[in-house]
Amino acid sequence: MTKLSVNINKIATLRNARGGNMPNLLEVASDIENFGAQGITIHPRPDERHIRYQDARDLTQVVTTEYNIEGNPNTRFIDLVLETKPTQVTLVPDAVDAITSNAGWDTIMHQSFLKEVIKTFKQNGIRTSIFVDANTEMIRGAAETGADRIELYTESYAKSYAGSDKSVINSFVEAAKLAHELNLGINAGHDLSLDNIKYFKDHIPNLLEVSIGHALICESLYLGLETVINKYLQKLK
Repeated sequence: MTKLSVNINKIATLRNARGGNMPNLLEVASDIENFGAQGITIHPRPDERHIRYQDARDLTQVVTTEYNIEGNPNTRFIDLVLETKPTQVTLVPDAVDAITSNAGWDTIMHQSFLKEVIKTFKQNGIRTSIFVDANTEMIRGAAETGADRIELYTESYAKSYAGSDKSVINSFVEAAKLAHELNLGINAGHDLSLDNIKYFKDHIPNLLEVSIGHALICESLYLGLETVINKYLQKLK
């Protein structure tokens, strides 16, 4: 079964909109795990507009499944990851002012930098994943960095699927097959939803984990968080 890691950034956004501690991020993380999710993902950004760096520290006392921290590995982010020691760190090349992630790494251009960062994390027992497009050249570059996994950036798949064009899945299948041949674990995330997740999961070989936040929280407004998580788990079997 492909694991479901729930990104709780949107819960933090809602909390921050009014100040205070409602909804309680730590309680929601625990509830999500109790509802059956196999992981919690956060993506703190430099301006802390949703997840705060202190949230990342506090969640270490709460998360009992896989704990995944995403972000651009600047010095502050690296220090946070080394302090909290999550199960997995996912390296994402966000611009400081990015609203959301919008590109994978150029693993050729940034290979030496990624190698250095990944070496540091692996020396501290932290599994490392690189956010990449479904591009075989970038997959080969990722393998050279020493990363344990890649996370396929799935926005193009989601957009094409919504437009009834499913052919884009072919590039993701090719990327996943190559990653597996190169001994890279395969994760995926970005704009995956209840509508498109099953088709993706059924076609991508060796898919270990998906990280879903925005769509899952939006769907939960109508159906409830526990119901939505269980719907995802059914589609990921």
